[in-house]
Amino acid sequence: MMTEVQIATLGGGCFWCIDAAFRRVKGVLEVRSGYCGGHTQQPTYEQICHGDSGHAEVVEIKFDPQQISYVQVLEMFFTLHDPTQLNRQGNDIGTQYRSVVFYHNEQQLQQAKTTIESVQKQYIAPVVTELSEACQFYSAESYHQDYYANNRAQGYCSVMIAPKLAKFQHQFSQQLLEDDE
Repeated sequence: MMTEVQIATLGGGCFWCIDAAFRRVKGVLEVRSGYCGGHTQQPTYEQICHGDSGHAEVVEIKFDPQQISYVQVLEMFFTLHDPTQLNRQGNDIGTQYRSVVFYHNEQQLQQAKTTIESVQKQYIAPVVTELSEACQFYSAESYHQDYYANNRAQGYCSVMIAPKLAKFQHQFSQQLLEDDE
C-alpha cells in the first residue's frame, strides 16, 4: 500500500539553504525551490529580487509522512533561519525573504501554530513567521534547483550555507541520508 505524499511549502530567507538541507532528509521525496504568496503570475527571479511581486522565496517539500512528520519538517525548518527577523534573513532584505509557512490544510495550520509557540520559547524577540494558506507555487528557474550542490565554491554557498548545513547535519544526524560525497 502506497502512503499519501504530503507537501510542506516553507520560506525562510534565501531558498538555496533550505533546499540543500531538505535534500538530505530521510523521507523527503522531492524538493523544489520556487515562489509563492504574491500577485505576479509566472514570476522570474529578477521580479522576485525587486521585491514588488509579493512572492516569497520558498521551498516545496514533498515527503512521506510514514518516515517524517510535518512537525519534524517544521522543527528542521526553524533551525535553518531566524524566525524573529521581519522580511529579512541577515543581509538578504525584503518581503521575498520573509519567514512564512504556507499551510495546505487545517491540520498543518494547527501544527504550525503549535510549533511556532514552542519555537518562541527559544527567543526573546517575537517570532514573526507568517502563516498563510497555500496558494499557487511557481517553480524557480532550473539553475536554482539544488543550487548549493552545484555551486559549493561560490562565496555565498561557502560562507552562508555551509555553516548552516553543518549545524543542521549535527543536530539532525539520525534523520539524514548517508552522505555520499
